[in-house]
Amino acid sequence: MSQLANKPAPVASGLGRVALVTGAAMGIGAAIAERLGHDGHTVVVADINLAAAEEMVAGLNAQGIEALALEIDVGDAGSIAAAFAYLQERFGRCDVLVNNAGIAKTQAFLDCDLGDWQRVLNINLTGSLLCGQHAARLMSANGWGRIINVASISGMRASMGRTAYGTSKAAIIGLTRQMAVELAEYGITVNGIAPGPVDTPLTQMLHSAATRDSYARAVPMRRYGTPAEMAGAVAFLASDDSSYISGHVIPVDGGFMASGILEI
Repeated sequence: MSQLANKPAPVASGLGRVALVTGAAMGIGAAIAERLGHDGHTVVVADINLAAAEEMVAGLNAQGIEALALEIDVGDAGSIAAAFAYLQERFGRCDVLVNNAGIAKTQAFLDCDLGDWQRVLNINLTGSLLCGQHAARLMSANGWGRIINVASISGMRASMGRTAYGTSKAAIIGLTRQMAVELAEYGITVNGIAPGPVDTPLTQMLHSAATRDSYARAVPMRRYGTPAEMAGAVAFLASDDSSYISGHVIPVDGGFMASGILEI
């Protein structure tokens, strides 16, 4: 069962829109939550780690951002349903959903463990599907909504050791297109971003020195991106300015997807 921080519920102001960001206690998700808050949304910081979500919310509140913490396990259908039931009861709406929560497991293809495969696909892909369904039902009542899925360049180009992760992100790109087609009639746009290498706690843990060296040579900008740069792209896709864009996934990657030979 999802749990909430013991704080009074904020009243939406500014845009009057409510944005739920999964995996928002740290990394890219935290940067997205902060940016959407500064843009005028009431932000629901949804994360499996409630204590970290509460700490994040305290920081947002200190900046004058209306936010609350919500514990959610996107790998558990019951937890997702409970979270959105609360959202409907408290706000009666969900205007923006950012499917950011995800996990990664780096293994060679021949060593890819079935249990790890199923867990990565369940959290990264099925979790996005279920959150998208619940959010879209709330959005359709108002005839407006934005769903942004966080994919990865690993879903566009294969990389060593990313059998489960890369496949899950490729599937998210396909899911984004499917959702966009089916939800257009309800005034809901569905897009995504595909981050390149980004300095986050996850990449600091997973990326070896060899991986970092590979990216340094392959990314034309010769650096990792920042969570704030990912958040900027999400903020655009969540805005009114993106009203005629749907079904697309934007690489935010320093030119990695565009590049070929970088030395002559």
